[in-house]
Amino acid sequence: SAGVHGDEYEGVEAIPRIYDQLDPETMSGTLFMIPVCNVPAYESITRSSPIDHLNLARTFPGDANGSITQRIARTLHDQVLPPADFYIDLHSGGMAYNIPTLIGYIHDNGPLGQQSVAGARAFGAPVLWGHPMPLAPGRTLSSAVDQNVPCLYTEAPGGGFARSDDVDCFYDGVLNVAKMLDIIDGEPQPRPMTHHLVGDGNIDQAILAPTGGYFRSEVGLLDEVTSGQCLGTIKDLFGKVITEIRANTDGIVIMLRRMHSVQVGDGLAHITQHFREV
Repeated sequence: SAGVHGDEYEGVEAIPRIYDQLDPETMSGTLFMIPVCNVPAYESITRSSPIDHLNLARTFPGDANGSITQRIARTLHDQVLPPADFYIDLHSGGMAYNIPTLIGYIHDNGPLGQQSVAGARAFGAPVLWGHPMPLAPGRTLSSAVDQNVPCLYTEAPGGGFARSDDVDCFYDGVLNVAKMLDIIDGEPQPRPMTHHLVGDGNIDQAILAPTGGYFRSEVGLLDEVTSGQCLGTIKDLFGKVITEIRANTDGIVIMLRRMHSVQVGDGLAHITQHFREV
């Protein structure tokens, strides 16, 4: 699926390309794809729906008798996920967030986690990011996990447009997972992995802006930082520093706010950890 958020385009572009590539006569199984899940948000170029102001990626499992976003979530929860052997949700950073091109998976020793990480390795994004259970509620992936469906999701820099290399990565990645599942012939050809990270993928728990102003980061994506290190500053309109934003832990910068203008409570940065095999 793609278009859960209306300002994320990589999956929207990749899915029709995947569809055009496939020959149903040579497939062993079904590949069910939705290029835009959240049409109201897509048409208004917004993260949340302009109709009920809900974020579809925080609304699962939804409500069949609720508002439009709740009904979309319930339809996906009831009709799309239960028959699935594997689920992939194609996301990116959208307008507000800058995130490296990655594949996120369930980090767990049980069968669901092992199927998920196998799919992530086959997908082949430069960055693998594992999330220990329990997942934050309301997501497409939390809904899939509740129904025992192995699952993945993507991120990419976004920014209100789709970079062709990210579209290519998502296109290749979905076909790689289809090959892993023997839906189509061939062996997965994943891209080289540069980083394997593990941590809470809940971007809502990012380092938040304590005040409004003009934010400028002083670190880059995938930089290693230490607790207390200055990640950036918030200034007033005369260029005076109002506050410094500091790392809340040692780790790797996995998300930075793209937009300079910030309000109180906006997510500015998120830090995660290297995967360390025991």
